[in-house]
Amino acid sequence: MVALDYRGIAEGYVAAWAERDDARRRALIERVWAERGEYLTPTTDLLVGPDALTRHIGAFYQRFPGHRILLTSSVDGHHDHLRYNWAMVSPEGKTLLEGQDVAWIGAAGKIQRLTEFFGPLPPLEST
Repeated sequence: MVALDYRGIAEGYVAAWAERDDARRRALIERVWAERGEYLTPTTDLLVGPDALTRHIGAFYQRFPGHRILLTSSVDGHHDHLRYNWAMVSPEGKTLLEGQDVAWIGAAGKIQRLTEFFGPLPPLEST
């Protein structure tokens, strides 16, 4: 297996979320996203491909102008998977939502499937 640049892949993906221009965003996505790459969150049905992801990010910024998605942890990876934490930050700098992305990297070294989780894990229930 070829050594993967987990950090570079994650930072490239988060950079696409920071880009407001559709054409530049699409170019950033193409660097790290597989042609049939899949995106799934608790509030989004499965999106497939760079076009769908580009439109989704654009719609996010229409709904939340001035907000940002920031990487808030180091990037952890092994084999063909990576994970990291992120935050949605308001224009005033307030963290509105935190989450974690877990991605499977395909043979081409690009994200094949990214699953996003919102918020911290719930506490363990005592029995």
